[in-house]
Amino acid sequence: MPFWELQRQLGIDVDRWLLRQSMPQPHGKAGACHAFEREWVECGHGLGQTRARRECQPEYEDFMECMHRTKLAVRLRTILEQRDKMIKEGKYTLPDYHKGKEESRP
Repeated sequence: MPFWELQRQLGIDVDRWLLRQSMPQPHGKAGACHAFEREWVECGHGLGQTRARRECQPEYEDFMECMHRTKLAVRLRTILEQRDKMIKEGKYTLPDYHKGKEESRP
């Protein structure tokens, strides 16, 4: 996020401090959400804050989902509620290995 090329002129890289996934990672590998963060930053680069929020909303939502997994948690909760409902109605029974019983061995 250069600010009037000030970073280049001063020889500093503020982006590394501001971008969570761009920090040095263990074993030299990129962070899990690094690609989503880069897309969001590249989309908003050079736009004003208000315009960037409007135009880069999909990229920001993807980045936040990768970081916090909120949509995934809601989906999993819905699936588990549906499973519990089916168990109560008698339409589904858990497999033996989910009941704590061991598999029969030869």
